[in-house]
Amino acid sequence: MAGITILGTGSYAPGEPITNDDLSRVMSTSDEWIRKRTGIAQRHFTSEGVGVSDLGKIAAERAIESAGLAPSDIDYIIFCTMTPEYFFPGSGGLLGAKLGIPRVPALDIRQQCAAVPFAFQVANGLVASKAAKRVLICGAEAHAAFMPWKDWDVLRGEADHPVDEEAYARATRHRGMAVLFGDGASAFVVGEAAKEGQGLLGTECHTDGRMYDHIYIPMGFTSFPYITEEQLHDEKHIPRMAGPELFKTAVTELAAVVESLCARNGVTLDQIDWFVAHQANDRINGAVRDKLKLPPEKVPSNIARYGNTSAATIGILTDEMRRDGRLKEGQLVCFLALGAGLNWGAALLRL
Repeated sequence: MAGITILGTGSYAPGEPITNDDLSRVMSTSDEWIRKRTGIAQRHFTSEGVGVSDLGKIAAERAIESAGLAPSDIDYIIFCTMTPEYFFPGSGGLLGAKLGIPRVPALDIRQQCAAVPFAFQVANGLVASKAAKRVLICGAEAHAAFMPWKDWDVLRGEADHPVDEEAYARATRHRGMAVLFGDGASAFVVGEAAKEGQGLLGTECHTDGRMYDHIYIPMGFTSFPYITEEQLHDEKHIPRMAGPELFKTAVTELAAVVESLCARNGVTLDQIDWFVAHQANDRINGAVRDKLKLPPEKVPSNIARYGNTSAATIGILTDEMRRDGRLKEGQLVCFLALGAGLNWGAALLRL
């Protein structure tokens, strides 16, 4: 049978953009410093009380509408996030309820920034086994909750009071991580391809837990209780990132997995129309592009406007490309991503 294909896409970014200059109100940074290291100019943050299933609902509704379907046509949900509303239950069931399809099975996966290749692989198996006909894949993140500052009103330009010195210093300590992330959601509706040669040609996914500490939050269910005052004091609820190591691993493994997947499917790099990469850092994607000797015009980017929205990035970029006409029927697309875990993978799909 043919592999799954994309029936519809949707995306959503909450609130007004937060620029690099806005960030300089709550920590020591600058537009020049951030752009040079990341390629990011702005990002969006959700409001307190708004979770990933809320963001995902808007993206999912747009994806379902673009597929010409109704929520009742969805018979499986795969939800991808590293910032769920609750430790448990997962956010997929919350999304289903908010879409008005509360009895549809929902699977939450935790591949973080690498969600899309893994989700495509799982969705393809569900469709191939007849367990599902149309699958909703949703990636959504609410990173605002682990941001290291507390003066949100100053950040958003709603107030102009002095920032507490201790809070400013804490935010500055974590600026290398904090400037990267933004909030948002994206969704794919996928189903069996109707035409011969169309759809998912193949995927290749990897996980290596030996590198878990390249990027992680160092708290959880190994302490009694699982959240302590000492942990909060030691800022263990804020992600830790080994930047140089993560950079080198991402460039090496992403280039290797793309070459491996193409070789397994008899595809050459020059036959691929688009390389839609996870938007983590513009320097990483540039290094992968150079390593694979790809023309820049085949590796689109929107990180300047959204920052790293983790599980949502590939879907946001894909939705933009579908809506502005860059993605066309018959084109061959390679999706590639690496995220915490470490997890990484690639997927080849003929539109």
